[in-house]
Amino acid sequence: MSNELVIDASSSEIAIALLENKKLLELNKEKTDTKFTVGDIYLGKVKKIMPGLNAAFVDVGYEKDAFLHYLDLGPQFSTLNKFLNIAQSRKGKMIPVPKFKRDSDINKEGKITEILKVGQTVIVQVAKEPISTKGPRLGSEISIAGRNLVLMPFADKVSVSSKIEPHEEKERLKNLLHSIKPKNYGVIVRTAAEGKKVAELDGELRGLVERWENAFENFKPGVPRLLIGEINRTSAILRDILNGNFENIVVNEENIYREVRQYIQEIAPEKSKIVKLYQGPDPIFDKFGIERQIKSLFGKTVSFKSGAYLIIEHTEALHVIDVNSGNRSKSDSDQESNALDVNLAAAEEISRQLRLRDMGGIIVVDFIDMHTNEHKQLLYEKMKEFMVKDRAKNHILPLSKFGLMQITRQRVRPEMHIETVETCPSCLGTGKVESTLLYTDTIKMQLKLILEKFKLNSITLRTHPFVAAYLNKGLFNTMSKSWSKELGCKIIVKESLSNSLLEFKVFDKNGDEVDFSL
Repeated sequence: MSNELVIDASSSEIAIALLENKKLLELNKEKTDTKFTVGDIYLGKVKKIMPGLNAAFVDVGYEKDAFLHYLDLGPQFSTLNKFLNIAQSRKGKMIPVPKFKRDSDINKEGKITEILKVGQTVIVQVAKEPISTKGPRLGSEISIAGRNLVLMPFADKVSVSSKIEPHEEKERLKNLLHSIKPKNYGVIVRTAAEGKKVAELDGELRGLVERWENAFENFKPGVPRLLIGEINRTSAILRDILNGNFENIVVNEENIYREVRQYIQEIAPEKSKIVKLYQGPDPIFDKFGIERQIKSLFGKTVSFKSGAYLIIEHTEALHVIDVNSGNRSKSDSDQESNALDVNLAAAEEISRQLRLRDMGGIIVVDFIDMHTNEHKQLLYEKMKEFMVKDRAKNHILPLSKFGLMQITRQRVRPEMHIETVETCPSCLGTGKVESTLLYTDTIKMQLKLILEKFKLNSITLRTHPFVAAYLNKGLFNTMSKSWSKELGCKIIVKESLSNSLLEFKVFDKNGDEVDFSL
């Protein structure tokens, strides 16, 4: 099993694709100006108390107030709030956390009105990014994540990941962290820490403590504002998923390449050589076959094995997945064996689709009916096995008597949605097209308008391979060279498999697409 990470960076967006044995498993897209990422720590102001919900709405700078429930305050909220009040009113040096006197934990069954009041300043952390019409979801049990450890100010406890199975290793890590962690800090030991030596863990722990302390070293009041920012999405993904199976990390932008390489050198120096800069003529997602997979995997219907397919529907309340055997029902094997075979293959594909689309909330799967209890139990066990690799928290219920499986999956970001059905670029949905004899004239006219508007001296025209071959036909007197001379701009024509027959796109010399909707 080999993993690859392919990063497509442009001026407005960074797309990150995780491949396992060349198959697309995860796709993350992040706008370069994205705010309110999961893990960001803010100073916010309480705007409204909702006793009926036992919650508060907090202003953290988003267009809609963020939601903070009482149960998400964390046991050590009183200590955290006391620490913040001292930071806001202090004169001189801040009291170090290990010497800070902690308050008792808040009551688990308490009321929000006993803890918060309107206008109060609070330290909060983004637990869920803004989704649909909702603002961010917040918590006040602060955690700062690293590669091997998670630091929790004022928690003063050590927990070890349940995925570290050897009991001896769990005890070793627990005792090790108890011996090196400063007082009043809690630590969660992540799965990646298994087998790591004390020097590496101690160095990372010191770095996490330093991040927290630096936020209060030059503390300046004023809300709402970002107190500690989570690392960018690219580095966060690398931090969470990088393992020994990674063979390549390919980036198409030099600045991102340097950032990723530097980050890899910090967390896994032996892996720095796997980071490579892509400078090929084709778009990076086309080169690695990712664009083709995106088009085939994000539609309503997803084929997965010998004619079998899934139908995926989304509603506001839940997601519904229907498993269909297609032409496999005509196979020679008996119906029960055929149903089991299709269902097992469907379970594997469903686990992939949940990660790929980042589907969260309630998912209901309608598998093909099976009558044997052993087969039903096998399907349930296999689904749990396939979902082990999923980093999002999930819970799976056995098949109901109606053959339905219910899955809940943690949702912390908006679901990945890519429209795979496109308006016909030739007729624009009208059902009628201009004469193909005029098509090259249309392209030329659009290029002329673009050059007049943007004053470019070099552009790249990406078209369907058939059209590119026609425009580049010949040795010296090609149509593309003729246009270059006539329009006074260097025009490079390249083929793109992701373009439909009469679709074309224009890119500037930096590789950014030019919007020619004038």
